[in-house]
Amino acid sequence: MLEISNLNVYYGESHILRNVDLHVAPGQIVCLIGRNGVGKTTLMKSIIGLLTPRTGQILLDGVPLDRKSPDLRARMGIGYVPQGREIIPRLTVAENLLLGLEARGGAERRAARVPDEIMELFTVLKTMLTRMGGDLSGGQQQQLAIARALMGKPRLLVLDEPTEGIQPSIILDIEAAVRRVVETTGVSVLLVEQHLHFVRQADRYYAMQKGGIVASGATSELSQDVIQRFLAV
Repeated sequence: MLEISNLNVYYGESHILRNVDLHVAPGQIVCLIGRNGVGKTTLMKSIIGLLTPRTGQILLDGVPLDRKSPDLRARMGIGYVPQGREIIPRLTVAENLLLGLEARGGAERRAARVPDEIMELFTVLKTMLTRMGGDLSGGQQQQLAIARALMGKPRLLVLDEPTEGIQPSIILDIEAAVRRVVETTGVSVLLVEQHLHFVRQADRYYAMQKGGIVASGATSELSQDVIQRFLAV
């Protein structure tokens, strides 16, 4: 599915990502952990094409992504939910969702309807389609952002801090929704997360420090040492 090898990314002359190797298999949830400022969001932006690596390679199903624009990467099957959600507050829930069709193009984009399966995954949105996005709670906005990304029928869903600023009870709903997405659609997920319970929902983890991958493995084997080093605040 997603294969990243020897990735090096700079901001000007500042070396941010250092020789990053990462793999996401089909139908797998992979969690990227690490403290603030270690390069996690930089990696996400490199995957979706907002940043250009200086060296290294990113492959999606064996196809190199270098020189491909963000919109083309979306059409190739990458859905992205940025940190902070970035839903459009002055559009309704339905209008926000339909924006996700832009990733498809053609007749599907012109169909302009929200599929039933999206509503089944995020039932809280069913009764809110005419409400303004800005009137939703943080947790509801996060579910809207994920649902909007799924409108493009991605093969890889990239989530940057999906539980940031969300109350604990809603975090469990978002965890369950992401797991349902994987189970029902077969989509792969790469997420940045600090909430331990959510991290444990993933199949594998990669830990970042100073721009490089310093630990990885199955989340079922996540040690207390790794938790203290990369998740403790």
